Amino acid sequence: MTLFLGIAIFVILWWLAFFVMLPMGAQSLHEADEASVPGVERGAPKSHHLGKKALWATGIAAVVWLGVAYAVSVDLFGVYGGR
Repeated sequence: MTLFLGIAIFVILWWLAFFVMLPMGAQSLHEADEASVPGVERGAPKSHHLGKKALWATGIAAVVWLGVAYAVSVDLFGVYGGR
């Protein structure tokens, strides 16, 4: 696997993990039965914890990337035709 391909796979895995984690733990003002300030959408999350979710996404992407890198290194998918 080339460096560019490895980075590209990691970025794709990171975004996938990040988007999967976005709704987790989010609670809107409506769900918390709190009054909203004028101009604030009632469905917007109270606190989104994007930093924690980005760190979790990084960890998940790194573990999955290691699995993909191993699978490519041992030619698990048979792409190289037995080389």
